[in-house]
Amino acid sequence: MKLQVAMDVLTTEAALELAGQVAEYVDIIELGTPLIKAAGLSAVTAVKDAHPDKIVFADMKTMDAGELEADIAFKAGADLVTVLGTADDSTIAGAVKAAKAHNKGIVVDLIGVADKVTRAKEARALGAKFVEMHAGLDEQAKPGFDLNGLLSAGAEARVPFSVAGGVKLSTIAAVQQAGADVAVVGGGIYSAADPALAAKQLRAAIV
Repeated sequence: MKLQVAMDVLTTEAALELAGQVAEYVDIIELGTPLIKAAGLSAVTAVKDAHPDKIVFADMKTMDAGELEADIAFKAGADLVTVLGTADDSTIAGAVKAAKAHNKGIVVDLIGVADKVTRAKEARALGAKFVEMHAGLDEQAKPGFDLNGLLSAGAEARVPFSVAGGVKLSTIAAVQQAGADVAVVGGGIYSAADPALAAKQLRAAIV
């Protein structure tokens, strides 16, 4: 299972600092949507230039103009780009077309999708490299949020998937047991007193 850090910082400088701290322990470096909106796609280029050996993930959350938006992100240096699972099939297909042209990949983010299992299978059929079983920060903040719903959906869908939404040291073993291809950790790394140590411990927990 790969380890992905989701960098929800807001400047290129902060992203480069965090990436530099954790790069040796992670496989995928994600530039979160707020970072891309605040700093622009030049942040993607900067991170890829600094860490050319890492998979750089641009969390675009594209909802329309799939081919165009994916193409822009791939040209900026992204290896993986997200399209929302709630988008039209043609939007996902357009993004996949751009990915094939660049020999890169599309991840379909299932945030806000009620029937994640069905949509995961559809997204994979449309050409997604993998799907992301994702609960956003707002959903995680609701009383009673539980990661198990994401894990069971991933296990049931039987397509390559990542899990994002409160993954941390105490839950990463369950993510791996569910069969996830990628564990996505945001606050568990970037909010830690020592992000490098947090990433190292998460890496060590993956068997």
